[in-house]
Amino acid sequence: MKLSERDRRALILLGVALVVTAVVYVAVPGEAPAPVVAGTANIPAAEKRLARLRALAASVPGKQEVLRTVTAELESREKGIVRADTGAQAQARVLEIVRRVAKALPNPLEIRAIELGPIRPYGDQYGEAVVSVSVEGRIEDLLNLLAEIGAQPELVALHELRVSAGDQKKKTVNARVTVSGIVPRNLVPEKKGLGRF
Repeated sequence: MKLSERDRRALILLGVALVVTAVVYVAVPGEAPAPVVAGTANIPAAEKRLARLRALAASVPGKQEVLRTVTAELESREKGIVRADTGAQAQARVLEIVRRVAKALPNPLEIRAIELGPIRPYGDQYGEAVVSVSVEGRIEDLLNLLAEIGAQPELVALHELRVSAGDQKKKTVNARVTVSGIVPRNLVPEKKGLGRF
C-alpha cells in the first residue's frame, strides 16, 4: 500500500503535534491541589450558631400552626368556587344558579335570553365565568333576584345590570343581568398569537 504525498504530510504533522503536546505536558507544571487546612476551634461562634439554630427550630411549630390556620381559612373561602371540568360546564353551572334563584322567588322571573361571555382571568389564581340573562318583571322582583344571587353559597355576584322601561300598565321593567362566578384558574383559556409577547 502506497501513501500519497498528502497522507505522508498529515502523518508527519500528527507526529510533530504529539511530540509538542508531550513536551508541554511534561515541561509546564500543572496546578497543585489546594492544601487542606484544619478548621480552627472557635467556640463562641459555634455557640452563637447553635443558639440561632435552636431559635429557628423552636419557631417551626408556631409556623406550622399558622400554616394550618391559613389553609383552613382558604379552604372555607374556596368552598364556594364554581367547580367544573371545562369552561362551558362552569358557565352552565352559573346559569343553573341564576335559573334556580329566578324560579325560587315569590314571583318567579322568566329568563328570556341568555348570553355566555368568555372565561377570563380573575387575579392570578382564579378565573371568572360570565353569564348574562334578560328578564322582565316588577322592580321588586328584580331586587329580590339580585339579593338572592348575592346570598348564594357559591361565589357568584352581580357583574353588570342594565334596566330599561317595560310594560307601563303592568309596571314592569326589562333588565339584562350579568352574573359572574369564580372558577379555578385552569379553566381560563391560554392566550395565543401575537398577544403573548
